[in-house]
Amino acid sequence: MEKSGSASKKTGWTPCHFSVWDQEQKLVAAMPIYLKHHSYGEYVFDWAWANAYKEHGLSYYPKLLSAIPFTPVGGMRIIGTDTTAFNLLLQAVKEFAKTNSFSSIHVLFPPDADEKLFLEHGFLRRESVQFHWQNVSLERPGQLLDSFEEFLYTLNKKRRNNIIRERASILDSGIYFEHVPGQNMSSADWEFFYECYSSNYFNHGNAPYLSKDFFLQIGQSIPLNIHLIFANLGGNRIAASLLFRNRIEGNETVYGRYWGAIEHVKNLHFETAYYQSIEFCIKEHASVFEGGAQGEHKIHRGLTPVNLYSMHYLFDPRFYDAVQNFLEREGMSMYQYINELSEHNPVKQNL
Repeated sequence: MEKSGSASKKTGWTPCHFSVWDQEQKLVAAMPIYLKHHSYGEYVFDWAWANAYKEHGLSYYPKLLSAIPFTPVGGMRIIGTDTTAFNLLLQAVKEFAKTNSFSSIHVLFPPDADEKLFLEHGFLRRESVQFHWQNVSLERPGQLLDSFEEFLYTLNKKRRNNIIRERASILDSGIYFEHVPGQNMSSADWEFFYECYSSNYFNHGNAPYLSKDFFLQIGQSIPLNIHLIFANLGGNRIAASLLFRNRIEGNETVYGRYWGAIEHVKNLHFETAYYQSIEFCIKEHASVFEGGAQGEHKIHRGLTPVNLYSMHYLFDPRFYDAVQNFLEREGMSMYQYINELSEHNPVKQNL
């Protein structure tokens, strides 16, 4: 993202990464951080906080953000094995931000194991929710699903029939799909994907975050972690969806990141971005499919709510206290929201 210019000072993502080295000049800890002059591309929304600062004559930007740009995916934000180095790292980040009069530090979607460390340094926890698909067989506990049909059987009748109708409408329209592994992608394939990706952003009134060069670079650098899905109608491609693959200790997670279409067809989004992806995960024995941030409609497609969190440190004590009170109330509402969503769980509770 930095090499392609997608995450750069020009786009409001100035790289400001921190690291800790020992006396032998060996790297012992590191933390990816960006100096931000806006809150775009973060998926944890703090616009109201920025407005509150402005109303009080204060500047919320610039701020420091530890996250993977434009990516609502949980993962390591502090890398290393030395707890002492971790503490030195966070102390240095806080001192740097304070010295430069930055308003705040934000860490998005860290792992649960790191929560205690951030809390010890005064960070505040903020709750959020995403929708993930779990590859779990109800008939064979502890086993993965064998087919899309078995997946449908795990759903209640209403959700199962809804998916069957949506898939049938795509089949009846004459649309068919092709799956292309990253290592088989050509420049022409990436050109068409980028046309779909950018049109989706433009249709929502925004410019695309990522440049064409970014996709060409990942096609060269991590092809084995990429999978593309193309929709075809009448011999021409009309839509595309991009998946990332990550296998850790035998368990694979597939991330649905970007999709777009150059022709509108009812239910095409659900088929291209969700059902084809779920079918792919079943075939490849992937354990989890993360469908991206937001979207209650995903629960109707077999995805279920998952709680994620972010950590925040504000230097102005008045705003720190106000945000702390807000996050306590928001957290209670978020857990209530997740419980309400769970009542609409598409997965059958009893066979």
